[in-house]
Amino acid sequence: MEIQENIVNKVAQSGLITIDLADYAPKAPIDLYDIKDNLFHGLILKEKDFRSFIKDHDWQQYQGKHIGIICSSDAIVPTWAYMLLANKLAPYAKSVHFGDEDYVRKIVFENSLNAIDYQAYQDQRLVVKGCGDILVPESAFVTFTVKLSQVAKSVMYGEPCSTVPVFKRKS
Repeated sequence: MEIQENIVNKVAQSGLITIDLADYAPKAPIDLYDIKDNLFHGLILKEKDFRSFIKDHDWQQYQGKHIGIICSSDAIVPTWAYMLLANKLAPYAKSVHFGDEDYVRKIVFENSLNAIDYQAYQDQRLVVKGCGDILVPESAFVTFTVKLSQVAKSVMYGEPCSTVPVFKRKS
């Protein structure tokens, strides 16, 4: 006589909600605009030439992208130059920031995480997924944890079968 054992999925029955922060990653591409290409001999920004560039440049190529403005050369660039760039990029770009790709990614994540209705996680047991194919900056985990700890019953990190406890509300 064969004895059949029922396999019980304890993870599914645990009531844990798994959240993947990669779901909040920027959907639009992140591009950089390096103002060094506008510098005379890589050192000086000539206002007349720069204003001419600003007027004639095809800004449509930045449509729907997150743009980080940088200067990769060791030059002193007047603040108004960055302001002119931001003004021209803003109507086309999804967002415009002063900083490199990592900085832009952090800001876009931050904005996405700040838009979440955290009340939906009130008194829930949550697992924040730790690994994946999409780069999630540590700052996103920090922001998310701070927000979750205000409403959740518990917060864990990892996978439902192997978690690291992060926070548990005392009863």
